[in-house]
Amino acid sequence: MKIGFNTSGIAMTKNDTAVFDTMRPDPNGRRQWAGRLGTREAIKRDGLELDPGSLVYCPHEWINAAGYVDLELVRKYPLMFAV
Repeated sequence: MKIGFNTSGIAMTKNDTAVFDTMRPDPNGRRQWAGRLGTREAIKRDGLELDPGSLVYCPHEWINAAGYVDLELVRKYPLMFAV
């Protein structure tokens, strides 16, 4: 993925994909984070739940073929998420 930078060194890309925390129900009826962020479609397809309060936007290039965010890119460019 190519990321352009403006003259101030700020990364320029479009945060155009809605993603959510992926939640997994535990045996006690509570929900636990499944360790990834994904699109609504991927989470539903995999039988997991999404946390609607966790909505953020990221570049579509960060979404892998399975519909989940590449967390290495999040670690590399943490300020690229848009709430």
